[in-house]
Amino acid sequence: MEVRGVAHGVTVYDDFAHHPTAIRTTLGGLRRAVGTARILAVLEPRSNTMKLGTHKAALAESLRGADRVFVYQSPEVRWDVAEAIQPLGELAVVHDDLAQLTAALVATTRPGDQVVLMSNGSFGGLHDRLLVALRARATS
Repeated sequence: MEVRGVAHGVTVYDDFAHHPTAIRTTLGGLRRAVGTARILAVLEPRSNTMKLGTHKAALAESLRGADRVFVYQSPEVRWDVAEAIQPLGELAVVHDDLAQLTAALVATTRPGDQVVLMSNGSFGGLHDRLLVALRARATS
């Protein structure tokens, strides 16, 4: 896990977690590091097994360590991510548009939050998009 930046008091991390076991481990380690700070998990199911839905039954449970969950459902993901994370209730949301996901994250975050973006790819540049938007919010 790598800190990509801090903007408006929000720390943005990049993590390679792309499998339920790795997601659970990442969130558990971050929780131990940040204590009671709010953790927002942002997941892009990008690996072949995730795109195929191989791990969808374990996905919601692996994300329980987060206070809020955002999942990007790209066109390559052909299964219903919202259904898979439904056990998390109102704490979880799915977006199929990166601009909308960025806006939702900016609207949700507050100083002190820890936002961990989990993907095994570039996540469509979401790290930089989010940091730029948070910096813009801080100056307005």
